[in-house]
Amino acid sequence: MNKNPSGLGERLLANFIDFFIIVLPITFVLYFIRGEYSYDWTSGITWQVIDVLYLTAVPLLWSGYSVGKHMFKIKVKRIDEQKLTLKNMLLREVVGKVLLVYMTFGISNIVSIFMVIFREDKRAIHDLIGGTYVSYDERFKGKSIF
Repeated sequence: MNKNPSGLGERLLANFIDFFIIVLPITFVLYFIRGEYSYDWTSGITWQVIDVLYLTAVPLLWSGYSVGKHMFKIKVKRIDEQKLTLKNMLLREVVGKVLLVYMTFGISNIVSIFMVIFREDKRAIHDLIGGTYVSYDERFKGKSIF
């Protein structure tokens, strides 16, 4: 079975898009409420909660896609090819991304980058913890990114 794993570039760009899809509307609303333009709210726990909720719920509801991943035609899948579960996504996003990053002072992010670059299956630490991987969507094979 060919899992067709996604590389680092698409994953980073998809995360970048997702970041702005969350941050810009909230910052815009806060501008009208507070009267000041600031991204300060992204440095606190509020950002972590919103980010985890988005990156957990949207792929569950949208068959492994977030908006950024859909734009780059990649998706989160379970390693056994079954439907994603809340357990998979909580392990991936909360334990593998948030808790582990704080416990290792960010070193797990650096290790994950090298894992995606050098591992044949392109799985990062959070993928191993969540039982997931990120794959190109076969429906878009041979089509341009946008």
